[in-house]
Amino acid sequence: MMKTITMGSYISVQGMFVRTLENGKIVVRVGANDFEGFPVR
Repeated sequence: MMKTITMGSYISVQGMFVRTLENGKIVVRVGANDFEGFPVR
């Protein structure tokens, strides 16, 4: 499932959902890289 996250004020990343973290952030995978941020609502 594709998800979009925000990393800071101006950067957003869209990738495949990996997991939800305890602090409310989610992890998405883009290629071989994983990115952590808050989900866009």
